Amino acid sequence: MSSNTRSAGAARRRSRAPVFAALGDEMRLLLVAKLSSGQPHSISQLTKGSSLTRQAITKHLRVLEGAGIVHGVRTGRESLFEFDPAPLDEIKEYLDLVSAQWDRALARLKSFVED
Repeated sequence: MSSNTRSAGAARRRSRAPVFAALGDEMRLLLVAKLSSGQPHSISQLTKGSSLTRQAITKHLRVLEGAGIVHGVRTGRESLFEFDPAPLDEIKEYLDLVSAQWDRALARLKSFVED
């Protein structure tokens, strides 16, 4: 494997890390679930039913926004946040690739053990 290929692979892994990190928090997962309905939500709407403050919700939304999972749009005095599935689609493709690699490795191990 060439150093360019290794570098490209490392860069792709680094670009996925913020998505995994952003989804590593229960509240952020809840926010993604609420936003995945397809409708933009204000911070007030996202705070409803939560014990967190608007500031705490805003902090979580900024992490999700930094990972590209949500996008905020200012409308008047309010910010509306929308879900962007693209980063999660990329993560799914990556996990499918890793899963296939493990399946092949386990099949080789099984063949080796059974022979």
